[in-house]
Amino acid sequence: MDEKQKHTQWQRLESVIRWANMTPNAFALHIGLSRGENLYQIKRGKNGISLKLAERIVRVYPEIDQLWLLTGEGEMLRSTEAATTAVPFYRVDLEQSLSRIETLTPESSLIVPPVGPCDCAMLYQGHAMEPLVPNGAILLLKKIEMQALIPGQLYAIVTKNFVTLRIVRLAEQEDAVRLVAADAKHYDEMTLSVQEIEAVYAVPGKLICNN
Repeated sequence: MDEKQKHTQWQRLESVIRWANMTPNAFALHIGLSRGENLYQIKRGKNGISLKLAERIVRVYPEIDQLWLLTGEGEMLRSTEAATTAVPFYRVDLEQSLSRIETLTPESSLIVPPVGPCDCAMLYQGHAMEPLVPNGAILLLKKIEMQALIPGQLYAIVTKNFVTLRIVRLAEQEDAVRLVAADAKHYDEMTLSVQEIEAVYAVPGKLICNN
C-alpha cells in the first residue's frame, strides 16, 4: 500500500467519525474496540482499514457503505434513502420526560438529514439554553456512554432528581462536571458529581421551527 492510499484510508475513516459526531477514542469504544489506538495506527499509516474493522463499523452504522470504506469507490452513505433518517419523535418536553422515555410512545417519526445516529427527538421548552437552543426547538438525541462525553458540547443530562439541557465542561474536582447555561446571566452554573448522572444524551442536531 502506497502513502497516498494510506492517507485516503484515514480520510475516509475520519469522515465516518465526524459523521458520527464522536472523537476517535469514543468511536472506537462505540464499535467495540478496547481502545482508540487501533484507529490511530491507521492515521499514522501503519495499518489500513481491514475487512474486520469495516464490518464492525457497518454493523453499528448500516448507513455506511462498506465498499466505499474499504476502497473509496462510490459514496459514504449506502443510498439516497440512507441520506435521510427516520427518528422517533416524542412531542413532550425533554426536561420533563427524558428520564421515563421507556414508558412513552412516539407520536410520529421525523425524516431528517444525515446528522449521525439518533435514538429519538424531543421538544425543548426551557429558556436556559437560549439563544443557542430556542424554546420550542426539536432536539435530536443519541444516548452515549459517559466516557464518550466531550467537554464544551451540548448534552441532555439525566439524574435521579432532574433532567437538564446544558453545555458540559470540566470541573476542578476529578469526578465532577460543570453544567453551564447559554443564558449565564439568568441561570447559575451547576457542579454535578459523575456518580449522580444516570444517563447522557448527545445532541447531533436540532430543528428550529418558525411559527
